[in-house]
Amino acid sequence: MKKIINDPENVVTEMVEGFIAAFGSDYEKLKDVNGVVRKNRKDKVGILIGGGSGHEPLFIGFVGEGLADGAAIGNVFAAPTPNTIVEVTKAIDSGKGVIYLYGNYSGDTLNFDMASELCEMEDIEVKSVIVCDDVASAPLERANDRRGIAGDVFVIKVAGAAAEAGLSLQEVARIAQKANDSTRSIGVALTPGSIPGTGKYTFQLADDEIEFGMGIHGEPGINRTKLLPADELTDMLLDYLIKDMTLISGDEVCVLVNGLGATTLMELMIINRRIAEVFESIGITIHETDVNSYCTTQEMGGASITLFRMDEELKGYYNQPAYSPFYMKKGR
Repeated sequence: MKKIINDPENVVTEMVEGFIAAFGSDYEKLKDVNGVVRKNRKDKVGILIGGGSGHEPLFIGFVGEGLADGAAIGNVFAAPTPNTIVEVTKAIDSGKGVIYLYGNYSGDTLNFDMASELCEMEDIEVKSVIVCDDVASAPLERANDRRGIAGDVFVIKVAGAAAEAGLSLQEVARIAQKANDSTRSIGVALTPGSIPGTGKYTFQLADDEIEFGMGIHGEPGINRTKLLPADELTDMLLDYLIKDMTLISGDEVCVLVNGLGATTLMELMIINRRIAEVFESIGITIHETDVNSYCTTQEMGGASITLFRMDEELKGYYNQPAYSPFYMKKGR
């Protein structure tokens, strides 16, 4: 596999340096750690996101106005260190506490928990909301064991708006948890991604095979089958989500069609076309649709669908404007 890199050991540091070279008027890198924070932050609850690199624009690309205030960045597919998380926490804390938003992976949970304990020893109040939207990774009765994938986008968006509105730490955490509980995702893999510098793919699939529910690091899915037409594939993905969420006619959702890295916008739009057809036929209202590649796995081929069920409270925060170099919402 071919990669445009220098030393594999430096890919994350050089990525962050490139980000600052492009957007340094609004962002700064913290000294000695791979942490990025907004400049000119407001006096409010801080939002800290983070996880392993290799999923760009998550996480670095979701630091911005109405979104997160800082990102703790780990090595490729590896959790950020507790020290990195602590330094970002200190940088974004204005005395009103900090919310940690991260995906449900053992390394992330361990390191964020450790960082939280260290920060509280320094009188910084921290609350964590762990994103767990991947319906393929655990049954509904064990929803808290599910992995976090592209559902991060909706949780970050809503939590960022709640913090921007000046809500307390407890209220921002409540709303972020409510957003997480209202979010479901499932993906399908067509081709593997790779880890820069190792020369190894994260999993193997035959040329005519796809896998439903495969995780963004190559975790096993729930069904491997032959390649299907786009409409049939989309119907199968939606079936998992609709049943898990018990969606019924009259419900209102936001839709994210997320590319995993190598999937073209043409393919994502074809998937979205089918989602719109299905939801119109069963009476589900689509409040807003986003078609983009936000939660990727290097050059993995495939896509995920995320549904975010709305009520008036969540809709109010979702509709607020937000901006980062890789995510923009005008507001409505």
